[in-house]
Amino acid sequence: MTQDDERSSDHSRPRCRPAPPETADPRSSTGDRADRHPKAPVPKQRTPGPYRVPPRERRTGLVILNTGDGKGKTTAALGTLLRARGRDMTVGMLQFLKTEGVKRGEHIAAEKLGVEIVPMGAGFTWLSERIAEDRALARECWAQCREVLDSGRYDIVIFDELTYPLAYGWLDHDEVLPAIRDRPAGTHVIITGRMATPELIEFADLVTEMKDVKHPYRTRGIGAQPGLEL
Repeated sequence: MTQDDERSSDHSRPRCRPAPPETADPRSSTGDRADRHPKAPVPKQRTPGPYRVPPRERRTGLVILNTGDGKGKTTAALGTLLRARGRDMTVGMLQFLKTEGVKRGEHIAAEKLGVEIVPMGAGFTWLSERIAEDRALARECWAQCREVLDSGRYDIVIFDELTYPLAYGWLDHDEVLPAIRDRPAGTHVIITGRMATPELIEFADLVTEMKDVKHPYRTRGIGAQPGLEL
């Protein structure tokens, strides 16, 4: 083959385009996939948007249950409360075991945010020996919860530590669960507390169990602190 034939053959061959330089992975915080741990979840690509809260009739109201022996059940509910207020949603929180008249950090913050948090209990009643009084108090609290739920004035209703009166039999599942099921459309309900019953777990749409791995009270004798628990 002559030199001219070789040049002609080169022109007739399809030329391969050079590979484009590798670009940074936009889902990686470092920009380099090799730097990400192989088991690390890939962050979702989110399209910026207004995230407007739809009208009640177009919402899917959920029953959310935070249970388990670990710390953070009420705290998680308060986090949702804060997020909802940022969207101008109305939130009401009723606390079964928090002592009336005792202001914790969340009560002070709620006043500033325009949120109603109502402590209805008489302290940690599972330590009480006045079972008849506790049962009567639980029923009074539930009557107040039922009125708030039926009123439809809140986008989110939080029943803090409702699990205990259900677990102890002070409240009947056949009374409580249908009332929550028949709530106004689009209303979210959050329930917190340990000892969630199988009936309640089956009933809820979203269940999260807080696992107690380590606690400073047991390991170092450090009790509840303002701003964290109080």
